Amino acid sequence: MMSLSSYLTIALIAILFSFASSRIETSAHEDNFLQCLYSYSHNSTSFSKLVYTKTNSNYSSILQFSIHNLRFATNKASKPLVIITPKEISHIQATIICSQNHGLQIRVRSGGHDYEGLSYVSEVPFVVIDLIDFKAIEINVESRTAWVQTGASIGELYYAISRKSRNLAFTAGICPTVGVGGLFSGGGHGLMLRKYGLAADNIIDAYIIDVKGRFLDRQAMGEDLFWAIRGGGGASFGVIVSWKIKLVQVPSIVTVFTVPRTLEQNATKLIHKWQYVASKLDESITIHIIIKRVNSTSSKKGESNSTVQALFQALFLGGVDKLIPLVQEKFPELGLVREDCSELSWIESVLYIFGLNGVKHEVLLNRVIGEKDIFKAKSDYVKTPISEIGLEGIWPMFYEDGAKDSMMVLLPYGGKMDNISKSETPFPHRYGNLYIIQYEVHWYQEGDEAEKLHINWMRKLYSYMEPFVSKSPRSAYLNYRDLDIGVNNKIGYTSYKQASIWGVKYFENNFKRLTKVKTKVDPLNFFRNEQSIPSLVSEGHK
Repeated sequence: MMSLSSYLTIALIAILFSFASSRIETSAHEDNFLQCLYSYSHNSTSFSKLVYTKTNSNYSSILQFSIHNLRFATNKASKPLVIITPKEISHIQATIICSQNHGLQIRVRSGGHDYEGLSYVSEVPFVVIDLIDFKAIEINVESRTAWVQTGASIGELYYAISRKSRNLAFTAGICPTVGVGGLFSGGGHGLMLRKYGLAADNIIDAYIIDVKGRFLDRQAMGEDLFWAIRGGGGASFGVIVSWKIKLVQVPSIVTVFTVPRTLEQNATKLIHKWQYVASKLDESITIHIIIKRVNSTSSKKGESNSTVQALFQALFLGGVDKLIPLVQEKFPELGLVREDCSELSWIESVLYIFGLNGVKHEVLLNRVIGEKDIFKAKSDYVKTPISEIGLEGIWPMFYEDGAKDSMMVLLPYGGKMDNISKSETPFPHRYGNLYIIQYEVHWYQEGDEAEKLHINWMRKLYSYMEPFVSKSPRSAYLNYRDLDIGVNNKIGYTSYKQASIWGVKYFENNFKRLTKVKTKVDPLNFFRNEQSIPSLVSEGHK
């Protein structure tokens, strides 16, 4: 009879053999893929310098550079077999073809801001196409248009526009380090959405490489696919390499303001009133609210106490003399005065809103502004104002341990957003929505315990909000990706029923049309992730 130690020795040998076999198989898989890759290149030596395997000394730095949610930067997070930083269209085409030939998935990264890390994390063997070097921007002042490559950040885009004109701008996000690829293809909104709509509403052409490796413009791809990538998420349909956008007109001087109010300064009543007026103000004004816990000093005992603060922050496309009367007429309770306001150029307002007031414009070229941390986010749409009692039920949660670095951001819709059809693009959240809420919780401690504490807090807040937000569906915004939404997030599924759980929340009735486009352009569902648009081929539908 064998001894226990003998059994353990045999088991250990089996494990080591299995691990070694797996490593050999992975290595062979990788080698075959690389051979395929280089066979498509006219200059394999040059191309090889853009390809990073796990044995490359620069692999980790390339992977980590664009990870903005450190929840997916740990050793336990899955890593790509290969990272490719293409400089030419042919490099992308070769990667698409060779990945299919060798059973690898593709993740495409432009800025690395996907809230759930889907642009650089996968449960199956995969490669990352990192478009960090696809960032050329061409501005045409005469036609008020621009071509911008997918890997550019919106900060780089804003800076490029400002170097050409003081009176041209683009309507997109607030955070300058976000890549245009994910932002544009998911919708893309900021403080000019009430005047000019979303980034996706102002796209007039695009270049995409499809599953067959074809390089297509709007005319070649057809209107269905062009419709789908402007708000339906580009990663489901191919690799988008460039966008042609319509620039918007802004005055030489715009006005910004920031008015903080704590609970003790009547914040609850102000937020309640804001819900009734923010979406109905002049479309040149956008007042958003940032709600968070702050420390306040008690005047009686000199002790530091926590309270909840609402920060009313705004952009107005005009001068302060026009702004003050407009706000005082509709929202006198805010108590806005001239001293709260600053007149700036549009590009200076971009820096102000992001918290970089007075900093040189060149900071927008920095793709790693600010400190990175770990976070979880969710979103909701509000169609009916929340009562004061409903709001008051939120505040105690901000004092809990899991909420130390949390916030709610309330962005009003209305204006131009009310005048665009729900089916104009895949982004359906138009008329009838007063505002969108983004919930965020941030933390700095690594480990499962800290993650569980903060994510559970987020889910508790989200559960509390259910009676107050949109219903049937409880809608969500694709660019605030949330893998809590859905029944089965396993990569590779093609069930329309499963996918519709989250698909209808993001896209409402447009989800059906998106699946039809997907089935037509990528029937075998090569371009996929945990929340990609499914193909109907495997279900026998056409």
